[in-house]
Amino acid sequence: MKIIVLPGDGIGPEIMDATVTALQAADEAFGLGLTLETHRLGLDAIAQDGSALPDAVLDACRNADGTIMGPVDTYAYPPVEEGGVNPSGKMRKSLDLYANIRPSRTFAGVPSCAEKMDMVVVRENTEGFYADRNMFMGSGEFMPTEDLALSVRKITRAGCNRIAVQAFEQAERRRKKVTAVHKANVLKISDGLFLEEVNKVAKEHPSVELEELIIDAATAHLVRRPEDFDVLVTTNMYGDILSDLAAELSGGIGLGGSINANDDVAIAQAAHGAAPDIAGQGTANPTALMVSVGMLLDWLGSKNSHNDLIAAGAAMRDAVTNVLEQGIARTPDLGGSASTADIGRAVAERITAISKE
Repeated sequence: MKIIVLPGDGIGPEIMDATVTALQAADEAFGLGLTLETHRLGLDAIAQDGSALPDAVLDACRNADGTIMGPVDTYAYPPVEEGGVNPSGKMRKSLDLYANIRPSRTFAGVPSCAEKMDMVVVRENTEGFYADRNMFMGSGEFMPTEDLALSVRKITRAGCNRIAVQAFEQAERRRKKVTAVHKANVLKISDGLFLEEVNKVAKEHPSVELEELIIDAATAHLVRRPEDFDVLVTTNMYGDILSDLAAELSGGIGLGGSINANDDVAIAQAAHGAAPDIAGQGTANPTALMVSVGMLLDWLGSKNSHNDLIAAGAAMRDAVTNVLEQGIARTPDLGGSASTADIGRAVAERITAISKE
């Protein structure tokens, strides 16, 4: 099984090294037979290949079993015509990675704004207000005159339906509740279409409770009663904002793991950015990327009916939980003094121990 490794920018190489240490421990402990293949991405790729996401790298990801993608520093990129494409946006559009799945949960003993939460944001990933991925050709954002800027929001029935299916399938495996977030009181046609498809899919899952919240109310309720949410499904921009809020409530963006997936391809990608201000210091928290890789292993195992992959994914998740909750090692953002590499070694040791229990 081939896994593509893309270290990325800023803290990317550091957190990727720690994550690969943990992944290799899982590979050995569970006999996964993984082959890791590293490629350039981001600033390094621009300098050497002329593009932040070279076509050869995109093809490698398309043909691999899975991909682990480090954070990218798009603010530091040159214009698109000089190779500064957004790797995340291009990857999601080119591979049609329509589902961004981001869990957020609290860990005992880890400082957090929420006392208790365990939820998943299922975000549509290819449409909405994102100008770099909602048009077949060109950008969805444009200026007819120097004093007028317009942005096109794309919402399709097919896009709404398939993200709703993902959300309800997630809920069936969890606490059987879906919260649909929208602004249909104002965006009556586009968000109305989204709600129509969510309700259609809900009828196919009668055991799952459906709640509807307007986006502004949802932000307030997420702060006020985070423990009540199970699976939250929404369109692209709302999901981007709400998933960051959920991660911060759970203890910080450094804990925010995610996968970007379609029905055949998945990419593990931490929810946070490249943090160039702390790059090279060895203090970055690799938890989010580790959680993402655990999700990727579980996704691959479920897709291919491989119990060893599912077990390895669970072991990585449990190892991260053990390391954090037992205070074995925590980076400075969580009040500890461990280095990025320390976390990698600690999680790797716990994975090996868990596999023997």
